[in-house]
Amino acid sequence: MSVAKKQYKRITVKSLIEMKANKEKISMLTAYDYTMAKIVDAAGIDVILVGDSASNVMAGHETTLPITLDQMIYHASSVIRAIERCLVVVDLPFGTYQGNSKHALESAIRIMKETGGHAVKLEGGAEIEQSISRILTAGIPVMGHLGLTPQSIYKFGTYTVRAKEEEEAAKLKEDALLLEKLGCFALVLEKVPAKLAQEVAESLTIPVIGIGAGAGVDGQVLVTHDMLGMTHEFNPRFLRRYLDLYSEMTNAFKQYIDDVKSVDFPNDKEQY
Repeated sequence: MSVAKKQYKRITVKSLIEMKANKEKISMLTAYDYTMAKIVDAAGIDVILVGDSASNVMAGHETTLPITLDQMIYHASSVIRAIERCLVVVDLPFGTYQGNSKHALESAIRIMKETGGHAVKLEGGAEIEQSISRILTAGIPVMGHLGLTPQSIYKFGTYTVRAKEEEEAAKLKEDALLLEKLGCFALVLEKVPAKLAQEVAESLTIPVIGIGAGAGVDGQVLVTHDMLGMTHEFNPRFLRRYLDLYSEMTNAFKQYIDDVKSVDFPNDKEQY
């Protein structure tokens, strides 16, 4: 079991690289609003991801594609106001960086200036090399994302495990090395075979954070609403539910309804 080698008052991109070098695992969760971010940060999480998964979790869309840059800025601004210690990484949403490096830089600058976020995350490898390079020239830290890339779901047609075949696995390894060479400070690997993920993590000096990528990587990320059991219809193999808030909250709401209708709430002590 890993133990912390160093106490960090604030987590930075440099902190994460040090943590990998010291073999300390990195903890990462999502947050999209002030209240949740405040709780997650106070618990001691290393990284908060303001993910474009807000499109699913907060807005109910089937995919991550509909969320806009303005909406991501709103969510990230709310999160930043809550945190004291952790690093906050913000997803660049679909359509804000692919195919146009100038537009990518403009999008990243808006994220940094209007939210106070600490870094941005982009999905893809060689195909977005120019966008990553241009963002990095502005001094904006970039986290990469390979494997299952949800913004490309209509290309894949499924959310199944990626890079099981030799050709795709080889490209993933090449892309990971490229992202490190370009200057990305970390990399997310999503839904790839554990053995491949470990090989990638061991080949890089930057940290590799997995989701559905086994224990051989440098850290883990989950969607907070999933690991708390607030969602109950999403059951991938990699998800561990630490609470069953769906049931707890449902029972609390039902109790409140009963108390209101029976005039048990408010009682004499709960009124002026």
